[in-house]
Formats: sequence, structure tokens, C-alpha cells
Amino acid sequence: MESQGNGRRIRRIHLAGGCFWGLEKYMSLIPGVVSTQVGYANGRTEKPTYEEVCYEKTGHAETVLVTYEPERMPLSRLLTLYFDAIDPLAKNRQGFDIGPQYRTGIYYEDEEDREIAETAVAELQKKFGKPVMIEVVPLENYDPAEEHHQKYLEKNPGGYCHIGRDAFAKVRGKVETL
Repeated sequence: MESQGNGRRIRRIHLAGGCFWGLEKYMSLIPGVVSTQVGYANGRTEKPTYEEVCYEKTGHAETVLVTYEPERMPLSRLLTLYFDAIDPLAKNRQGFDIGPQYRTGIYYEDEEDREIAETAVAELQKKFGKPVMIEVVPLENYDPAEEHHQKYLEKNPGGYCHIGRDAFAKVRGKVETL
């Protein structure tokens, strides 16, 4: 989805990659990312709660809605940084987080993003020489998570995060050179 905000073009993509607390913090550090919001995507119910999603009752993925400026951070670069934060070979798990709600996925809102995402995943698969477990599918539904989950690691600096410090250091180093 594309819109104009304050004279700048902005787009949205939904990314799943384990617990959304860490992925939200990671994505928020990237220049060109305008905002992030954690939520639940592509499930069977409306307005699920965190508990319902965690107990695997809804089929939702913990997801980060990333709003970004494509002129500053093209989707292909954004996805490269996303791949650095996840284990693309793990199915329904990231770190110690296990279950279908922790699957990896790119949920797009328009066909242009689908093509970019499918190309990026195909290139990643070539790099590994085996199938990657990142689903690339249209966004069917999305509900924001409860307020206490938004910007969780900013509110709780010592909170749990499955993404290692090396990945955070790497994104900081990469974004400075982009």
C-alpha cells in the first residue's frame, strides 16, 4: 500500500520473524523506516488476543507492520536487513520461540511488493542451496497487538529478544553505509 505523508511517498509491508518485540525494535532502527507496529496477521479470527495467538488458537503470525519511505530504503534492501534478523531455514520457530505464530513471513498488500519479495526469497534460497521457510503471501487480515506490546523493548530495555546483539550491531553498521 502506498500513500503520501508530509510530501513523501510511504509504503507498508508486514514481516513475521519470531517474537514481534525484537523484530519491531530491529526494524525501527533502519533509516527510512517511518513507523513500526506489532500485531497479528493472516489468522482465522478477528481481533485476537496475545494469549489466543500464543496458545495457537487463531492461526495468526506475530507480525510487524513496517511503514517506510521507498526512496530512502527500497523494499529489496529492507528485506535483506530482515533476512539478517531471522533464521530463514527454521519452520515455525525463531530462537527459543516455537510454534506457528512464530513463523517467518512476508505479507504484502500489492503485487509490486509480491514480485520484490519473491525475488528476494528466491535469491536467499540460492544462497543457502536449500528451501527457506519464509512464506510470501498476500496480507489477508491484520489486527494491532495490545498497547503494552507496542514498542515493548523501549518500555522494557531488559526484556526478552530472540535477535542477537550481533544482528543489531550489524544493522546499525549496514544502515550507516546504505
